[in-house]
Amino acid sequence: MPDPPAELRALAERRAAARAARDFGAADALRDQIAAAGWTVVDEPTGWQLQPTVAQPLPRLPASAVRSVLDQDPTYDASLHWVVEGWPQDVVRAIRAFRATVGARRVQFVVADVTGADPAGWGPGVEVVALEEGTGWAAARNAGLRRSRGLVVLALDGSIEPAGDVLGPLEAALSDPGVGICGPFGIVTRDLREFDESPEAGECDAIEGYLMAFRREVLTIAGPFDERFRWYRTADIDWSFRVRDARLRAMVVPVPVTKHPHRMWFETPPAQRATWSKRNFYRFLDHWRDRWDLVLSGEPPPDGTG
Repeated sequence: MPDPPAELRALAERRAAARAARDFGAADALRDQIAAAGWTVVDEPTGWQLQPTVAQPLPRLPASAVRSVLDQDPTYDASLHWVVEGWPQDVVRAIRAFRATVGARRVQFVVADVTGADPAGWGPGVEVVALEEGTGWAAARNAGLRRSRGLVVLALDGSIEPAGDVLGPLEAALSDPGVGICGPFGIVTRDLREFDESPEAGECDAIEGYLMAFRREVLTIAGPFDERFRWYRTADIDWSFRVRDARLRAMVVPVPVTKHPHRMWFETPPAQRATWSKRNFYRFLDHWRDRWDLVLSGEPPPDGTG
């Protein structure tokens, strides 16, 4: 039997204390919270133990069938999103670390899962959007983002692990209505063909998809990710340009994170990832070719100098 997560053991201890104090309403609420995470509290003469329940698999939906809540009032301070196409342990690591660093904020955790993983494995209080096998990356990302109930939204990769308060600096940057998207990893270009890491904090041309933060309404202003991006590569640049085309700025904002290896890149055969990357880059060019007004450096001189 697997060991229960530490956060569930803490809930069970709180439930035991509530029962001892004869606060049965609080005890029942804690029991239900534990049950929602896929575990059952079994009371024993000397205490309690946690046993995993046999969870029914969630129905796996086409991305288009996932209902949007973007027309409803926000109920969280922030929504944190992941797309899982493999390596769920990376996202579990990220969720646990964010739980420890978000402070008193009300935070919604959303996992758009294409793998059919056990929904109880993500931990308590995670909204799982179970998607049918073969769902492309951008379609899965859009399906998860449609569930956003937070004022600020973070689209994350499982390779990112917070090492401190990540939300604070991002919330501060996004309090400027002219900023549409921000994150710690920005890129710039001089020719719309080659992109380099932004040399410093401040305005940039695009935010990389390891961590993209934006206000919830930007999802409506800029529109969704282009679902023809079935692989993740360049989809982040394309959407950053959508945000900039809405006359909003992209900003590099340093935050305390550890960047682990990006599994999808390193575990995809080199020939396959080269083909997919090239296809996605041409799609980006089809959208934004010669849109020098969206590039900080402006149009290059005709002779290529400067």
